Amino acid sequence: MNKKPNLLFFGIDSLRGDHMSLYGYHRLTTPHIDKFAQGGAVFQHVFSPSIPTTPGYASMFTGMDCFGTNIVALRHEGDIAQGVPTLAEVLKEQGYNTTCIGFSGNPASRGFDKYIDYEGWGSYDEGRSPKAENLNKVAIPELQRLAAEDKPFFLFLRHMDPHSPYLPPGPFERIFYGGDEYDPDNNSLKPVYEFKPFADYFRSWFPPGCTDKEYIIAQYDGAIAYMDACIQNIFTAVEALGIEEETLIVITSDHGETLHDHECWYDHHGLYDCTLTIPLIFRYPGKVPAGKRYYDYCQHKDIMPTILEIMGIEYEGNFDGRSLVPLFKGEDREREPEFYITECTWMRKHGWRTPEWKLIRALEPDFHFKPEVELYNLIKDPEENNNVAEEEPEVVEMLTARMEAHIAKRERETGRKNPMYTNLNWHGGEGGPFKTSQQAYDTLYIGSPKTAQKLQAGEEGEE
Repeated sequence: MNKKPNLLFFGIDSLRGDHMSLYGYHRLTTPHIDKFAQGGAVFQHVFSPSIPTTPGYASMFTGMDCFGTNIVALRHEGDIAQGVPTLAEVLKEQGYNTTCIGFSGNPASRGFDKYIDYEGWGSYDEGRSPKAENLNKVAIPELQRLAAEDKPFFLFLRHMDPHSPYLPPGPFERIFYGGDEYDPDNNSLKPVYEFKPFADYFRSWFPPGCTDKEYIIAQYDGAIAYMDACIQNIFTAVEALGIEEETLIVITSDHGETLHDHECWYDHHGLYDCTLTIPLIFRYPGKVPAGKRYYDYCQHKDIMPTILEIMGIEYEGNFDGRSLVPLFKGEDREREPEFYITECTWMRKHGWRTPEWKLIRALEPDFHFKPEVELYNLIKDPEENNNVAEEEPEVVEMLTARMEAHIAKRERETGRKNPMYTNLNWHGGEGGPFKTSQQAYDTLYIGSPKTAQKLQAGEEGEE
């Protein structure tokens, strides 16, 4: 009997597609992934419509949108919506061994046989943070163990290198930076240090006295390059095990990263495209065409149906997403050029994105004191720096109506209220929605990498 194909799935936290050389970035950040992707299919326009981590992975692992998963918040309480199986559960029923590395204790990672953790954080005092090498130390032996079994496997790896703190080991910390990060005449980080909710956290991993934002951005890019080199270790292990021809490899991310954009400093909140755009690569010799790049819009919810179709696994359930396999065959796939976007990270907002327009509406005041309604023309202003909501009231009205019609439709289909309306303690605090931006600014605070790690794990408590 032929063994079913294996699945090796890289979920890279906070990896912004436009900072990969694979997607045309001016720095050579992902040479190994770039070369790997030549043997597979790359998707150019991939979106994480519901940020951040928990709703992103929930959608990726169920093929459902945020209405289908009922998850929109990082600190989601409870499970994925009843009756929605995860990819791990579906594959386990098909006789797969399943292991999850670096993502235990989250509602989105339900259903694996085995969970292995590794140190994926760090601080300046602790020194440089070899996150991807820490992952490899547990991932490569587990890959070898799974490959030796007589059952097919699903191995999920959650890389944390592009997630703050950006602390790549040498030489990667200076691979893209040759300046003076302590230049006293450089004031580019001044507003970052003045942003009270995050300032103490940043001081815990920025070099003491650092003044140059370009140094911090170079740390993010260096962390990607470092991780890319470590991922090559895993590609090499797959080759050495002789399982390339029987293993589907998928690379994607849960969301992007803001870096210094939109005053959402070095994080992944704000419904701007820097946070919504992610990479997506499939490689499986003989089943996925090599050297192809596809330009259709796709989303997290399309990943699971694509994986199951590539692997030839029958599935009786329903998806909100749709397989991308027709594109591999040169067939048409109905496009989805406009879609609903949500965030419950440090702000609670939702909106509607079309190829031309981005509408963002606040559901409560935010800690950046941003306007309640934002509208960007993505063709004239692709970096979303010019809010034209006041100049284009008809467009705001039209997009709001389309968004509200979509919400009403999905509420009818799921029999549940939009989770954006019901998840009122999304920020983990007491007292429900914020009444003012000042209240949000004074309430929301992250003090250290340990606090950030607890927030990611859904645990309460500040340090």
